[in-house]
Amino acid sequence: MIEYSVIVPVYNGVRVLPRCLAALTQQSIDAARYEIIVVDDGSADETVAVAERLLVAHPHAHVIRAAHGGPAAARNAGAQTAAGGVLLFTDADCEPAPDWIESLVRAFDDAGVVGVKGAYRTRQASLVARFVQQEYQDKYDRMMRQSRIDFIDTYSAAYRRDAFLAAGGFDTAYTTASVEDQELSFRLAAQGHRLVFVPDAIVYHQHDSTPMEYLRRKYGIGYWKALLLRSHPDKAVRDSHTPQVIKAQMGLLAVAISVSVLTVFVRGLAGWLVGWLVGSWLLLFATMLPMLLKIARRDPAVVWIAPGMIVLRALGLGIGLLLGMIRFSLRSAPARASDARY
Repeated sequence: MIEYSVIVPVYNGVRVLPRCLAALTQQSIDAARYEIIVVDDGSADETVAVAERLLVAHPHAHVIRAAHGGPAAARNAGAQTAAGGVLLFTDADCEPAPDWIESLVRAFDDAGVVGVKGAYRTRQASLVARFVQQEYQDKYDRMMRQSRIDFIDTYSAAYRRDAFLAAGGFDTAYTTASVEDQELSFRLAAQGHRLVFVPDAIVYHQHDSTPMEYLRRKYGIGYWKALLLRSHPDKAVRDSHTPQVIKAQMGLLAVAISVSVLTVFVRGLAGWLVGWLVGSWLLLFATMLPMLLKIARRDPAVVWIAPGMIVLRALGLGIGLLLGMIRFSLRSAPARASDARY
């Protein structure tokens, strides 16, 4: 009997999919208890052929072809055909640990749990990738202190199928990989469902390896966050995943940049503004100290690039959020996923 359905959306994933599927077919639980559903999101490469070849030996494996609509729509398509009572999600560029399924579903022994979030790890040597891992670890430290959360990322996630379908699944207004997973978890938490963090449910991932990759990703998160905040404005204040200091850093960087520009172009005010300029940059650096001390204990080499990466994070998130607010203010409010019909 199939108890669990693992859903993997993929778009042009020939390069990354083999590791993901190899890991999923070698899980610690009996293969008869879970199915693997790969949803091809309109790939133009050999993704489907690769998936079919790699899954041929698994007793319950399916490849679904869908028109290109983004990961939210692809995951919903997989959930529609799933036979398991629990839906598990990971991404094509993730490599789940051998006990990933076992660790995630153990949380459902508590009948009150509806959603579960796992954790990232990486084997990369790049300093940028190692900073990204430390950034996630900082957030995991925060979540481990909470008995219930409101933030689940789909790189390592599980939901009870009935609750997922009742909520309407992922909101397909998010047409690219962005914050569609955050939006669903915010919605489920608002309905009173209990979501929990399981740090032992690990998937290995190829994090951003260059500053520009990191900046682009943060920009995209900020951009689509503007749409999310139209439906969940309270999350601009607090959620269980995002440290409050990130918001302070975004504000301080905006002040520092603004004062720097004024200092250059408004000559008469230059002397008066120097104090503001120095003060804003010093305050920004002061907000970094707790995370820098953590990194110094865990991965000392990363400390040397961490201040610059934190500035890039604030810059990408801030610019993305600003431009997203401008764009999404010009369109009518999107239909919620809970109003959609598969």
